[in-house]
Amino acid sequence: MTVHEPEQASFDSLNAGRISSAAPWSLGAVIALFVFGYFWIGLEPFATPGAERAATSGGDFLNQTVVILMFTVAVATVARDENRKALFLPHGLLLLILCWFSLVSMFAVDPATAFRRIAYAVLVCGCASAAILLPRSREEFDKVLATAVILVLGLCYFAVFIVPSIGIHQSSEVEAALAGDWRGIFGHKNMTAAAMALAVMFGLYLRKTSYSKVGTMAAALATVFLLLTRGKTATAMLPLVLFMVWIFERSKLLGMVILLGSIVVLNVVLIGLPRFEGVRQLLASAGIDITFTGRDAIWAYALDRIGDRPWTGYGFQSFWGSKIVSKTSTESWAYLAAHSHNSFLELLLGGGLLGCLLVVVWLIVLPIRDAGTAFESNNDTALTRLFLRIWIFCVLLGSLESVFFINSGPTWFTMLVAVFGLRLQASATLRSADEADRNHALTH
Repeated sequence: MTVHEPEQASFDSLNAGRISSAAPWSLGAVIALFVFGYFWIGLEPFATPGAERAATSGGDFLNQTVVILMFTVAVATVARDENRKALFLPHGLLLLILCWFSLVSMFAVDPATAFRRIAYAVLVCGCASAAILLPRSREEFDKVLATAVILVLGLCYFAVFIVPSIGIHQSSEVEAALAGDWRGIFGHKNMTAAAMALAVMFGLYLRKTSYSKVGTMAAALATVFLLLTRGKTATAMLPLVLFMVWIFERSKLLGMVILLGSIVVLNVVLIGLPRFEGVRQLLASAGIDITFTGRDAIWAYALDRIGDRPWTGYGFQSFWGSKIVSKTSTESWAYLAAHSHNSFLELLLGGGLLGCLLVVVWLIVLPIRDAGTAFESNNDTALTRLFLRIWIFCVLLGSLESVFFINSGPTWFTMLVAVFGLRLQASATLRSADEADRNHALTH
């Protein structure tokens, strides 16, 4: 595959040719599978009942060590090839984001913790960037994806039917109202619902590529599991995302309008509406929960705190649970929240207006441009469609949950894969199988 300006590099990545599904696994594919497995399954496949899964939170020495080693091996393997120029694209913007969050974190309540979290975020970003460059071809990427999704679904169903005390929420837990909701290997049904929606997208993609039967089975199993999690947000968003991508493929302009309009509605209208009592009463009379299960109080509290430090924020992931929060005088319970349930509010709290703007350019503006360019070039439409579906789903989910830079669970890692993948799809062209194999042999 050859990358156009401005990257000036060529690499044998996802679309780089055809390698038989019967071919032995390359070292890169094995590493990529391990990376996917770590972020989707973790070191302990079964979460502690009633607890949020922390497999990738970086909160303990073992996980930190594994991520550092995984990052080192993955990046070093890619660095041996000409693929290395595609790591961490776009370089300048990501460096600027890193520098800004480092600067504002110098003034956080606990700068040392903020810098550790920044370093961990860089490691996760590097793992995601390398994961799609490690396979030698699109088919090998398909093999990694098919294996990973079947492993995850198998473990989730095993948890439900063999160890239901772990795989299903119980009435004895803190959130007793969730009793009976499926969660599989994840700590909470909302995390599971997001994972299953992504698994459905993987299955739909595999149906159209190298593994049609595996893809069909995966999509069906993931759909059933998604419904039984009773995760309303992810379940409602999945068909909406599929429709939005269908529109985007046929009209980039209309797709952009619908997507950006949805983001505005979710982040401006819904967050603003609860502040008007008349609107609250009207929607309540129609049976609509305008509080979004208590999120309105958290959003209002977060907005007030953002108003206190609009330019710099409070440092990278340094607000919730800090001394600043504990000293805040408020009649609302919202200061006890673990996060703001909105990714954009989290960006404002962590890095202020400039930090939020920089990340929005990286995660919103550039992927829209890259997706349009990729579809116009007809560069492996199925792969572009997969990345676009994942990206749109995570962006919309991020309007109701904290997704960006949240490393627990598979959502943030998978969104990063989609963002980096869309950049590759927009800047790369297909290379013949012979040329791909020849370049692979030369670089190895």
